[in-house]
Amino acid sequence: MRASLLAVFAHPDDETLRCGGTLAKYAALGADVHLICLTRGEMGRNTDPTLSDVNLPTQRERELQEACRLLGIHSPIFLGYHDSGRADRLQRDDPLTTINADPIEMERRILDVIERTRPQVMVTFDPHGMYGHPDHLVAHRVATAAYASSGFKQVRVQRLFYTVQSREEMERLQSPGHQGGQPLGVLNGLAPETYAVCGCTIAAEIDIHEFAARKRAALFAHRTQTGPHSTLGRLSEMQLQPLLERETFSFGGIRGPVTEYPLTDLFAGLQVGWTAQKGSP
Repeated sequence: MRASLLAVFAHPDDETLRCGGTLAKYAALGADVHLICLTRGEMGRNTDPTLSDVNLPTQRERELQEACRLLGIHSPIFLGYHDSGRADRLQRDDPLTTINADPIEMERRILDVIERTRPQVMVTFDPHGMYGHPDHLVAHRVATAAYASSGFKQVRVQRLFYTVQSREEMERLQSPGHQGGQPLGVLNGLAPETYAVCGCTIAAEIDIHEFAARKRAALFAHRTQTGPHSTLGRLSEMQLQPLLERETFSFGGIRGPVTEYPLTDLFAGLQVGWTAQKGSP
């Protein structure tokens, strides 16, 4: 069976920051790499002043299409739920936001994609959703549920991985100071003991340095989210460069033994085929 990977995230740009290099790597190796995006990021902000009068969900859909093209993966699969927002912009009354939608229905729709794309490996957010965004937490929940339920289905996903960050990685992204009343660091104000993981929890380390240029291009294809008024757009090279060298994952679920720990290949030990010669990006 051909190697296949399915990623499940909440908004356009979620796919690139923490696992874009991994998605690009496996696509280059010959795997089928698909991405489910629950929403179009309607509640985000346009941080690029050169993009005036944009329809944000339409623009963010285009940005994700371009990011997927740059990463070399299939076009995104949008499930059409609405961005829930967060904090004072939390959309409590919209029945189509992920926080209000039926989670069992969301799980069923992900299972439908699993049946079509036949992944051996799934990737989604960790239990804290990287930084606690409500939509990230929903994505984690429904992807984990779909993985569990796939054990009773024709296509039984073999491994579920969560994107995670070490304490060191998280602290590097936390910058002191403010600008315009906003914190400069991407993850400022969050406790690493909650939102990061200890080293022994990291189950896979993927070397992505050969795909650094693709990941960088895909990240900045999300122009509305990486403009000069965004925390992502103000990342220093010292903060950004490690994100272009390796990506780390923990186990969310596994069916069967693994060959080593931590893994250096999400597919290690699985009997899969590749359309390109494995090991030759």
